[in-house]
Amino acid sequence: MSSPVSTLRLLLALASVYLIWGSTYLAIRFAIDTIPPFTMAGTRFLLAGICLLAIAKGTGVPKATAPQWRGAALIGFLMLVCGNGAVCWAEKTVPSGLASLLVATVPLWAVVLSAVLPGGKMPRPRVVTGILVGLFGVGVLVNPLQSARSSAIAPSGAAALLFAAAAWGAGSVLSKRVSLPSSPTLSTALQMLAGGSLLLAIGAVSGEWSHIHLSAITLKSILSVAYLLVFGSLIGFTAFVWLLRNTSAVLATSYAYVNPLVAVLLGWAWNGETPSPSTAAAGALVIAAVVLITTGRPAK
Repeated sequence: MSSPVSTLRLLLALASVYLIWGSTYLAIRFAIDTIPPFTMAGTRFLLAGICLLAIAKGTGVPKATAPQWRGAALIGFLMLVCGNGAVCWAEKTVPSGLASLLVATVPLWAVVLSAVLPGGKMPRPRVVTGILVGLFGVGVLVNPLQSARSSAIAPSGAAALLFAAAAWGAGSVLSKRVSLPSSPTLSTALQMLAGGSLLLAIGAVSGEWSHIHLSAITLKSILSVAYLLVFGSLIGFTAFVWLLRNTSAVLATSYAYVNPLVAVLLGWAWNGETPSPSTAAAGALVIAAVVLITTGRPAK
């Protein structure tokens, strides 16, 4: 990483993950303005999965085995259906900036699940401190005493976002325990194909398809879906995989506490989402907790 070219690639990869993944919360908000959430998410991931599958086949990656398909389907269900799907549904009632703050608790859930699963280890004191700080921050964010304030989070939306964070954390932990293709591109393609198909099925069963009117879908929503597909799913993922292979895990996963800052700023600038002082304080606690948790674990 000492050459100018390598340094530039590192900076570009970090900028992609920080800015693109931080901006996806607002893009989701714009996309679901006129497209039902599960149908929107399912379309995005199914198309992205097809693109990644074509790329994997073009590079001569071996076909996935049945156990690898099952493993990818499980991770896709947890991370894309339960995780991203719940985020898309919650953003119908929760501002994008606040949604990003609650989803930032993913490392918290991942550490807890890693500890309670068979063979897991108790976290270090620094990480335990981060968990406690994060839980306190979440408590402030979803404080029911703020229900009369415009910045308060709807209880159903808060529950969905915490569920999404826990599901994403579970998928992150189990991805190291199930059989998956050795190729990151093929593995993600299978996860997106499975997750996207399940999200579309949920949209159909829940009646979303009967409420879709093509004439009512705005250009803003269409462009937002395209942005999520190309930048969020393809470019952002590629940059993250490159970071995992070329730098430390701590630096690669630092997006977890940068994304909320980007999301809150974009929500304020482009969608009029002005956080209250208590929300800003709670967000700072959550981000501080994520920093403690991610830097308190040994790099792998």
